[in-house]
Amino acid sequence: MNLDKLKTTDGIDVKGKRVIVRADLNVPVRDGKVTDATRLERLLPGLNALADRGAKVIVISHFGRPKNGPEAEFSLRPIAETLQRLLGRTVAFSGDCIGAQAADTVAKLSDGGVAVLENLRFHKGEEKNDPAFAGELAKLGDIFVGDAFSCAHRAHASTEGLTHFLPSYAGPLLMEEINALRTALENPKRPTAAVVGGAKVSTKIPVLTNLVAKVDHLIIGGGMANTFLQAMGIAVGKSLAEPDFHSTARDIMTEAKQKGCEIVLPVDAVVATEFKEGAVHKVVTVSNVPADAMILDVGPQSVARTSALLEHTRTLLWNGPLGAFEIAPFGDGTFALARAAAALTKAGKLVSVAGGGDTVAALNSAGVTDDFTYVSTAGGAFLEWLEGRELPGVAALTR
Repeated sequence: MNLDKLKTTDGIDVKGKRVIVRADLNVPVRDGKVTDATRLERLLPGLNALADRGAKVIVISHFGRPKNGPEAEFSLRPIAETLQRLLGRTVAFSGDCIGAQAADTVAKLSDGGVAVLENLRFHKGEEKNDPAFAGELAKLGDIFVGDAFSCAHRAHASTEGLTHFLPSYAGPLLMEEINALRTALENPKRPTAAVVGGAKVSTKIPVLTNLVAKVDHLIIGGGMANTFLQAMGIAVGKSLAEPDFHSTARDIMTEAKQKGCEIVLPVDAVVATEFKEGAVHKVVTVSNVPADAMILDVGPQSVARTSALLEHTRTLLWNGPLGAFEIAPFGDGTFALARAAAALTKAGKLVSVAGGGDTVAALNSAGVTDDFTYVSTAGGAFLEWLEGRELPGVAALTR
């Protein structure tokens, strides 16, 4: 996959053209109201730019996981209404994404008009990447713009299939994501570090294996760190760990040593005998975890040591929290390190790229999301990129 082959619509005459934009409108909705419009807000500059250039902008997306055709709770209508308010321009809505209703909605668009079509997943052909379904979508447009990096790890009709029918381009959001990840992984300023947290080693083996070959320091936190500590013969009490993956952890440590990558594990931890808000807790060294206690966060020494490491780091990649950040006070370690990284970024000393659902939530809780160089809203696609895998929705745009 040659990413240098990605083309954007910059310099293309789109006036009067029907431009199908594959966006990600899969946002949280409760009682018919969008509760977090972050993904929609990021789409605004790209959609407005196309509309301002006279394109007829047709936005397509999935929403949720409907099982058997149309389901009212998975309609994109309330999201289209929110998008209209955010864009500050009229957004038409079609109750279907193909067929006569969609065609009629598109036909009524004037130059500079915007429409949202109903949930792609109301049709089984979307997830099956059915060429017939992709062909029906393609009838509605003259140009295709893939602008949903967060969905690019799926070879669906709207991410991969459409590129076989229409001239296809990469959208500005997709390019932002790719450029940020390339900056962090392909040609970074060194030294480089990656923070990888989360519950289980088993879910991030490919990520860890790929990163030890690319970064100078791999900082491991969360439940994953417990498995590494156990693999080194350190007792972790009742902490979440995966004994079946001790050999995997040791293999990763061996490979890291061969590649010149330092693996950084916690030296102290916040422990408690129960996992609940405000639980009685204390700080211990990792070699002194009580048998009846569980590690729920990294300790202050670990934070200080890792923050000092970041002082000499030029590029940071972050995926996953260092502790059970959702329950106070077990987010303190994650928040403290996030603030240290944010301060270095603001000072111009660090390029910081973060992504993954829990990561974004943790950075939001720490109040530093806007201070990182780039924070990806993609989940699975971000992880698969970290694994070094080719994303079908991106590869299709390089053809």
